[in-house]
Amino acid sequence: MKKPSKGLDSEAESNRYLFEACGLKKIGVNKSKRIHYNLPISQLTEMSINRKESFLANNGALVVNTGKFTGRSPKDKFTVNQNPSNKNIWWGEINQKLSPKNWNIIKKKVANYLNNKEIFIFDGYVGNDKKHRIPVRVISEFAWHSLFCRTLLVRPPIKNFKPHKNPFTVVDVGKFLGCGKKEGLRQNNFTVVNFEKNMALIGGSEYAGEMKKSAFYIMNYLLPQKNIFPMHCSANMGEKNDTSLFFGLSGTGKTTLSSDVERRLIGDDEHGWSNTGIFNFEGGCYAKTINLRRKNEPQIWDAIRFGSVLENVIVNSKTRDIDYDDDSITENTRATYPTHFIENCVLSGNASHPKNIFFLTCDSFGVIPPISKLNTNQAVYHFLSGYTAKVAGTEAGVNDPEATFSTCFGAPFLPLHPNEYGKMLENKIKKHRTKIWLINTGWIGGSAGTVDRIQLKYTRAMIKAALSGKLNKTTTKKTPFFGLEFPVKCDGVPASLLDPKKSWKSEAEYIKKATELASAFRENFKAFEDKVESKIRKAGPK
Repeated sequence: MKKPSKGLDSEAESNRYLFEACGLKKIGVNKSKRIHYNLPISQLTEMSINRKESFLANNGALVVNTGKFTGRSPKDKFTVNQNPSNKNIWWGEINQKLSPKNWNIIKKKVANYLNNKEIFIFDGYVGNDKKHRIPVRVISEFAWHSLFCRTLLVRPPIKNFKPHKNPFTVVDVGKFLGCGKKEGLRQNNFTVVNFEKNMALIGGSEYAGEMKKSAFYIMNYLLPQKNIFPMHCSANMGEKNDTSLFFGLSGTGKTTLSSDVERRLIGDDEHGWSNTGIFNFEGGCYAKTINLRRKNEPQIWDAIRFGSVLENVIVNSKTRDIDYDDDSITENTRATYPTHFIENCVLSGNASHPKNIFFLTCDSFGVIPPISKLNTNQAVYHFLSGYTAKVAGTEAGVNDPEATFSTCFGAPFLPLHPNEYGKMLENKIKKHRTKIWLINTGWIGGSAGTVDRIQLKYTRAMIKAALSGKLNKTTTKKTPFFGLEFPVKCDGVPASLLDPKKSWKSEAEYIKKATELASAFRENFKAFEDKVESKIRKAGPK
């Protein structure tokens, strides 16, 4: 069917064209009430408000409530067990199996649910490198979910853009509750990925982050086949085009630390590292906003305006003033905005090979140094370990800081064995002589709940010193148990903060907590050490 002419006023004919061009029949949808395709931000905002999905705050941002789920639900993510992809998947708690039979049942029920509904479709890309990006289509029942994707994914050109022919399709039905244990699921909400069908189904959760992470999961499967290292990290660039990466889970400071007024932002969450450099997977940022202050995070504060989306924040119903301190819905309050809302961003989303990499760990034990330099073997060990604390609200059921290990700093999004990604990191840092730093953005001098978290200004000062090269010339010491090399002094940082052992009032308590954490590291590493080289295993805590 030909595309309707520009002067055509027939909604029905336009709807028929989009129905066919966007392949809705291929996914099982037989008819639709109306299709809204690649609408601009202004129109999606208007429609979302008119449909009572949202309202505007006084800064122009669209405010939404995600309902029951205010974070991802990794225990409800499944991958279809089907040839040939099932030979490559790292099956287990992270990658749970779903039978092709149950996939077909769920897909049919989702398609029936969408029949005769208004549908919002976004066609864009994952990946800013044109050689390696993939076309993606998101089909959703909410206008604000379509706006979320338009904000976060790579937007297509406005002129002369035609619907993708063979995209990876994400079907998102947040209010659908028609599947459960009978279909092989844990409960009514689900994310199911089928690599053979080039499709993902998301249902029962209005939390939009599930769509974003599905796209990341796809890239983590496809890119290693092209010898490209997919990474859960943020990235920025200095005046001399020196690139830095920041690995870490939600709440460790990945977005905050990469949004630096003295450096240009490349991206805040997901990147690929190819033979020519790094590239951002996305076209936007997804920042935590709890306790947001302009003086601490001016770039994020100023980016939250018309064209951005605020999730689960509390807003005064009369003045529409935002209370960023109110966590009555969740601590995982979020803002999404296009990358170009950051004034000094790298518009292309592409950059050179990184000179520095920072692993961000939110240490709830309080024994990891605020900054330490890692050798190559230690870097791979700590990358594979991915130690941090889950911050309240980032996942369903997490209410307090909780020590955890998330391999490669992104376990829920890894379809392959962690060692596959570990080898890629090792090869990259050796080839490009990249310096690796471990940054503790959590607690020091005591465990979580007994002392305050490390101040952001100190973390920024340490990173600045590392980037400038000053820390390469500073006297260092090593921690007991972990063998981490840390500087004894750093401009703008109290010396007592740098040495974890001295920062504790009780040496006996420090030794007790350090021993507990070292033991937890070793126990965690057993899950995948069978495929890891001896030199990497020996780089862990003694």
